[in-house]
Amino acid sequence: MKLRLPGRRDRTQAAPDPDVDPTTQLVKAGGKGRPTPKRHEAQGRRPGPPPPPPTTRKEAYKRMREQQAAGRGTARAAAARGDQDHLPARDRGPVRKLVRDVVDSRRNAGSFFLFVAALVLVGNFVPNEQVRSYTVALWLVFFLLIIADSIFLGRRIKKTVLERFPKQDHRMKGLVWYGISRATMVRRWRFPKPEVPLGAQV
Repeated sequence: MKLRLPGRRDRTQAAPDPDVDPTTQLVKAGGKGRPTPKRHEAQGRRPGPPPPPPTTRKEAYKRMREQQAAGRGTARAAAARGDQDHLPARDRGPVRKLVRDVVDSRRNAGSFFLFVAALVLVGNFVPNEQVRSYTVALWLVFFLLIIADSIFLGRRIKKTVLERFPKQDHRMKGLVWYGISRATMVRRWRFPKPEVPLGAQV
């Protein structure tokens, strides 16, 4: 009878089975459920050494603000390009994009609002009654022009949306106001940025 000392493994049980894949035996022996990655693969997943942990509370707060600012900058750049995943809720969807394209493809009277308002403001400071009267007349004419242009733009938005999306239930008032409010902004300041040139067929 062969005695086995306590604490020693039976070598007959540790012998490898020739019918089993050696990789499988290593996985079972390691107990991780997966093969150990190679060194170059593990290093390839790490872009570089991890930054040292912050030593003070102020440094940790500063690092957190920098990370948040970088994330906001990336998200805003994607939204400016028209990425639907990063756009605000009011700008999402193909219908809203179509309205933006309709507005951006034409010259809108509202986009000159800041320029005309600056002229009116300067004219009010001129100590000449005739200049002031011209300023008031200019402001009145421009205001009427914006109203007429907004009516024409609203009709075009309704017509284009119904032609492109006839089977959807649209809130036309909201879409028209969305387009008019965008039309009152300077083209280069619009957000999201225009994706169609002036004069394009939408």
